[in-house]
Amino acid sequence: MDFKDRIEIVQGDITAESVDAIVNAANTELILGSGVAGAIRVKGGPAIQDKCSRHGPIELGRAALTTGGYLQAKYVIHAAAMHLGGKPTAESIRNATLNSLKIAHKEQMPVISFPALGTGVGGFSMSEAAEIMLSTTVEFLRENDYPKVVRFVLFDSHAHDVFEEILDSLSN
Repeated sequence: MDFKDRIEIVQGDITAESVDAIVNAANTELILGSGVAGAIRVKGGPAIQDKCSRHGPIELGRAALTTGGYLQAKYVIHAAAMHLGGKPTAESIRNATLNSLKIAHKEQMPVISFPALGTGVGGFSMSEAAEIMLSTTVEFLRENDYPKVVRFVLFDSHAHDVFEEILDSLSN
């Protein structure tokens, strides 16, 4: 199966995804503050932050698995792409993406959904984040059966278009 059949890029609200797990753009303290993490905290309820508090802090670039609380997704994978109050790097985004995929593989999750890590509060370049996340995902999917499908759920049309363009360039 071609990797393009296993990657979907959509515009929408990641907290509304009905998948095995959504990925949270997390900080190393696993404090659900603002942005994607804040939306997960509000919509998912206190159980998610409770579990995060038991797991955190984690190393930069690592990921942790918690319940999905009241979300439609069963789980949340918290991808620590930056320190609390800090900025993400290419390496931290790559490692956070890879470690999230490894959790989905270990747990044999068929479908997971990612936001654009580090591009909101972290201020990282959307095109660079797309390049890093998509190339890491393509490489991982070539070697692994799980996850079966990786969705990139982007909040606005600009992010969606950037991810689409980068994915098209990777398949040429």
